Amino acid sequence: MADQARASNVTAIPHPDPATELSSRRTGMSFQRTRLSADRTLMSVMRTSLSLIGFGFTIFQFFQKLRDAGTLKAVAAPRNFGTTLVLLGIGMLIVGIVYHLLFMMGLRRTRHELVEEGLLHGQSGFPASYTLIVAVLLLILGFVAIADMVFHVGPLEATP
Repeated sequence: MADQARASNVTAIPHPDPATELSSRRTGMSFQRTRLSADRTLMSVMRTSLSLIGFGFTIFQFFQKLRDAGTLKAVAAPRNFGTTLVLLGIGMLIVGIVYHLLFMMGLRRTRHELVEEGLLHGQSGFPASYTLIVAVLLLILGFVAIADMVFHVGPLEATP
């Protein structure tokens, strides 16, 4: 009799439909894949920006050393070309970071809406993007390089 009383007090927790549960889990995994895809896109922007910044700075320094050694007359074209490549790399990185931030905010917003509607569990989080952190550090390095090239200040300035 006590078992019957206990059984009547316990409310059954309805089990979700297996098809709905699997669909919800696949949707959650697709959000993670989309997030990782956005990180890979930012990494490709970083790779190209780093190439432009590094190559531009190298061209600038190479012709600066030739000019300082007296091997080459003061020609502004290589210096301007190097500076332009660094500025192009910085600009590309800024656009890539802004695009990444806007895309991730939209993805988080969509994910939040699906969680509120009960279509997604929302058990897995969206941690900070280490790719974004490294991209910001690379952007700072680009600004340091351009400060050295244009204003001759910064840690990259060669000592005589």
